[in-house]
Amino acid sequence: MTFLGRLGIDSLPFYSPVAFAGAATEVLAALMILALVTWKGWWKPLFRDWIATVDHKKIGIMYLFLAGVMLLRGFADAMLMRLQQAMALNSDGYLPPEHFNQIFSAHGTIMIFFMAMPFLTGLINIVVPLQIGARDVAFPFLNAVSFWLTGAGAALVLLSLVIGKFSTAGWTAYPPFSENSFTPGPGVDYWIWAVLVAGAGSTMTGINVLVTILMRRAPGMSLMRMPLFTWTALVTSILMVFAFPALTTSSAMLALDRTLGFHFFTNGDGGNMMNYANLFWIWGHPEVYILILPAFGIYSEVVATFSDKRLFGYTSLVFATAVIGVLSFTVWLHHFFTMGASANVNAVFGIATMIIAVPTGVKVFDWLFTMYRGSIRLTTPMYWTIGFMVTFVIGGATGVLLAIPPVDFLMHNSVFLVAHFHNMLIPGALFGFFAGFSYWFPKAFGYRLDETWGKRAFWAWITGFYIAFMPLYALGFMGMPRRMEHYDVAGWQPLLITAAIGAVFILAGIACQIVQLYVSWKNRESLCDTTGDPWDGRTLEWMTSSPPKPWNFDRIPTVHSLDEFAWRKETAGFVDEPGAPDVIALPKDSLLPMAIGASAFIFGFAMIWHIWWLAIMALLTILAMLTATGFTRDSGLRIIRIENRDAARAEVASS
Repeated sequence: MTFLGRLGIDSLPFYSPVAFAGAATEVLAALMILALVTWKGWWKPLFRDWIATVDHKKIGIMYLFLAGVMLLRGFADAMLMRLQQAMALNSDGYLPPEHFNQIFSAHGTIMIFFMAMPFLTGLINIVVPLQIGARDVAFPFLNAVSFWLTGAGAALVLLSLVIGKFSTAGWTAYPPFSENSFTPGPGVDYWIWAVLVAGAGSTMTGINVLVTILMRRAPGMSLMRMPLFTWTALVTSILMVFAFPALTTSSAMLALDRTLGFHFFTNGDGGNMMNYANLFWIWGHPEVYILILPAFGIYSEVVATFSDKRLFGYTSLVFATAVIGVLSFTVWLHHFFTMGASANVNAVFGIATMIIAVPTGVKVFDWLFTMYRGSIRLTTPMYWTIGFMVTFVIGGATGVLLAIPPVDFLMHNSVFLVAHFHNMLIPGALFGFFAGFSYWFPKAFGYRLDETWGKRAFWAWITGFYIAFMPLYALGFMGMPRRMEHYDVAGWQPLLITAAIGAVFILAGIACQIVQLYVSWKNRESLCDTTGDPWDGRTLEWMTSSPPKPWNFDRIPTVHSLDEFAWRKETAGFVDEPGAPDVIALPKDSLLPMAIGASAFIFGFAMIWHIWWLAIMALLTILAMLTATGFTRDSGLRIIRIENRDAARAEVASS
């Protein structure tokens, strides 16, 4: 063991031309961004306005930026896999087997942990405090720490392409393959420490959102007056608080097995590898609903707004959300029906899996009845919502099919399961996040997104989805196992080529979204709507300016009805609340959250490469910074003095 642990010149990606090209591209992109920021002189405003911020809206925007970057990285892996399988009939293709294994492991890890989770967390950060009439989340400093921990985990995954290798054990990292005896290098350790660092941030986010919703609601906003998106955020935060410790525990135990020679999961030395599967999926199935429930809340907001009706079945939607949250903890074993459990055990979990489809079906019918006889406006958010309803039902039907244990025995290790999983998460979660991004973009930035390019992106995405994943259902019935980098069955290749064409369509959809952002920014003055109600929404976030002031509300509103906007139109009109304060106290910005995230990144990197002195220094630094801030206490207050209430001009003074 050297001063730099097991880090050496052989850690560079010389094992594959594709890996080397990917690493070079990643490094070049990072250098170009740094050069651009330096050339434009953006470092000072970047630190002042963004890196040091504890404002929930800016933190939410940074989460969305991180999700966008990781979507590009994760989709690049998907393209590589689709192209490899399209050309690998009776040949090795262009990817070595080990590199292909790294790619599908990285793809799943990135899309679940570092694209979908930041996307939903960013939307929750931006919207929930505005919907409940709060000036910020309950713990602004902790909120910033959570973001930088998530960023640190993402950075570890990105670094694995440049230094060392990523895991070849899939995004689930099942033992025994993830144990040292099978994968002794740094790959699995990259997975472990990226997940541990980001998982700590997600757990803290869950606590923060839960406390914010329960304790920071405006006067008069009872639980049954909360918007549906806030309700789904509440249930999601509960799932995060209870589910993520299981992931943290299983990952930490695997790290102890690999690093200190423990035997939690090594069968030959007294461990039990099936305990890992249980712990992982006790997190993993609630995680599916952690991703999907916020999207369900977005669909509820979008359908009501663009059907110009009150949401049909509000109470049933609330109870369906709560029931899904409870049942999500009762179905984890269907992820490994093939492990050899008794028929009775499999039957119980199969029935529970079928039952959980019922509250989801209730939601779909409520959305359809909301649209019925409504004045429907086919905006971009509505396109994503209708596309979801049509496509998600297919995924749900295939899920009920897989809930039958004998069927699962046949289909579990086939690409049929890959098609089902993507059929749930792409329309179920990602389409919802895209709908929410379009819907709340004017609230966050003050101007709308271009509708033409948004609709082009939708059609490219949904066309690409069907072309890319419907063939995988057929291939599953034809017996194609998942995770194959080459094959010798000629009948599979036409469908795999079709799937690769579908991935190209999805790439076109992503390109349209990038163009949409550019065109919208370029034409932002004509798309600007800084006051009032850009989408005719009905919840409290539309009572603030677009974008909102740092303190959100000059006066915390009093809520009188579930549909507060309609109540004010009919009863009170658009009037300010009485008793506006002369001063508003906000938490001071701080660079400590970023420093904690950077130290966590260094700690994870040191543990991966066994650089023990660096790991100890980074850990002590983290503990010192957390102790100095009392773990959750904000670093002081700044006072906003309202000098002119009508114009809401503010003067910032130190406390």
